[in-house]
Amino acid sequence: MTRHLLTMSDLRPEELADVLHRSASPPASRLLAGLGVALVFERPSARTRNACEMAVVQLGGHPVAIRAEEVGIDSRETAEDVARTLACYHVILAARVERHTTLERMAATLDAASENVPVVNLLSDREHPLQAIADVLTIQQHFGSLQGRVIAYVGDANNVCRSLVGAASAMGATVRVASPPGYGLEDGVGATVLPAGWHVESCASPAEAVADADVVYTDVWVSMGQDGESDSRRGAFAGYTVDEALVAAAAPHAIVLHCLPAHRGEEITAGVLGGPQSFVWKQAANRMHATRGLFEFLMLEAEASGLHGEHGLEVPA
Repeated sequence: MTRHLLTMSDLRPEELADVLHRSASPPASRLLAGLGVALVFERPSARTRNACEMAVVQLGGHPVAIRAEEVGIDSRETAEDVARTLACYHVILAARVERHTTLERMAATLDAASENVPVVNLLSDREHPLQAIADVLTIQQHFGSLQGRVIAYVGDANNVCRSLVGAASAMGATVRVASPPGYGLEDGVGATVLPAGWHVESCASPAEAVADADVVYTDVWVSMGQDGESDSRRGAFAGYTVDEALVAAAAPHAIVLHCLPAHRGEEITAGVLGGPQSFVWKQAANRMHATRGLFEFLMLEAEASGLHGEHGLEVPA
């Protein structure tokens, strides 16, 4: 069975630990030598595209970045046809999409056609798993382990938050989430029932969430595609800025994370973002390492299973 990564729940805790180990180590070999990886972007990206392209290069492969207008998912061609076409040339199909269901359709189509090409979620409206792997990698590098750590997430409980909670829970940490009414985990896409095994606490205020926390995390209040909600969101999130006073309420050793891009003066102050407790740029750099670790894990899984696609490109030994 082909291994896909659409949500954090697609990795068991021991598998996430393996990915983190690979991410923190030099590549074991040039597993992608002579092979292509498709990187589809329905939404523009800076960190994701750079991280993915360089991760593929480090594994010896050739990344092909594809813009939305080049494939026209469900306008020019169906998501199913796009997936089948790209599987003719590539051993991994990674996509940043508007709707999570697009990824699910791609994966289901390739599975039904016995095209053993992993589909990787580079961001959807439901989750952002590669960001979460980079997040927990950053925390693990600094503290040595996530076991027993407390992460305070302040702001919109969006796709980034969902994946963070999943990854942190798998590694033994607890995430406290402070969001305004209507913007919590229970209000987001696919969040009517929170997954079993999540170590998550909903907090009434940012101050409650950050009290003695090891990590303070935030994200933008207005994400891509939400421009029409800008005024209402900024009003709803008043008081949720991660500023110097809020960070001071966390543990003295606390670090600050932000997945970027940042809007200084809104969800975070310039002083905190550029301050001594900010690990934001280390976190950004870890996007590349996390992607390399995941791609290496997926290719080794395919090799162990003896899987290859109809394109005739077998995984090198």
